[in-house]
Amino acid sequence: MFFAPPSELTAEVFARVPAELAPVDASGWARVQHPGKTFRAFLEGPSFDRDGNLYCVDICHGRILRFDPQGDVTVAAEYDGEPNGLKIHRDGRIFIADHAHGLMVMDPVSGKVEPFLTRPGLERFHGLNDLHFALNGDLWFTDQGQSGLHAPYGRLFRLTADGALDCVIDNIPSPNGLCLNEDESQLFLAVTRANAVWRVRFLPDGRTVAKSGTFIQLSGGLAGPDGLALGTGGELAIGHMGLGTVWIMSRLGEPMFRIRSPEGLLTANMAFGGPEGRHLYITEASTASILRVELPFAGKPMFALS
Repeated sequence: MFFAPPSELTAEVFARVPAELAPVDASGWARVQHPGKTFRAFLEGPSFDRDGNLYCVDICHGRILRFDPQGDVTVAAEYDGEPNGLKIHRDGRIFIADHAHGLMVMDPVSGKVEPFLTRPGLERFHGLNDLHFALNGDLWFTDQGQSGLHAPYGRLFRLTADGALDCVIDNIPSPNGLCLNEDESQLFLAVTRANAVWRVRFLPDGRTVAKSGTFIQLSGGLAGPDGLALGTGGELAIGHMGLGTVWIMSRLGEPMFRIRSPEGLLTANMAFGGPEGRHLYITEASTASILRVELPFAGKPMFALS
């Protein structure tokens, strides 16, 4: 099936981590994941708080960074970890998917980061990647580790608001970003190593998975889909890591827009914000930048702002 080329937009640089915030030494994470490369900051997990501040993780240096509405950045927390995804609870707590330690929680006032859930049962997680709050307070998160087509052991978990943990799917080749659709009857899941976005469907009980499959099959790039974000009309924003692109697909999976990065190919994660929620903020990891583009529709409000 072929579609007409989507309309093209080019994002602008909203903010950049300044040189004075670059650590002196390369981290162990960077030496293993990207040998020979150095990063001022490897940004992912953008999420807005109620005051308009944009929080992001810096995976390779174990930091949580905060960008104010003008784009000025400060280090909100620093700890011995590998923070990979970040979402803010309605009560203000900041939840972090940490590849090394599991699910962490941060106090936004003190900056203290503590373990919240380090293992499912007696084992440890493979390596958490991203997370998403449902409107009822359930927390969905991906356990990616080093899974891929060669070893499809990645997992999708749900931690209910009352503390029950369920492994929903356990055979995924690299589960990454995720978000629920408009009425939360389905979940979109970026499967990076398969270069695809899955649609995870639920039975009417809202818990049992059934008839799940590929929603969008991408091609090209040097990695695959990373982060996801949803528009109010069901539009799906897909950060295509290694292609310098964010795709905007209609609720039916038809290409609407291609958003190009003005510099760098590591377009990872996105968050809607700005006036009327119509600006899409994009992390570009290779340049430690936050990109921004205005869209003709708003994003679905996240749990922190609902």
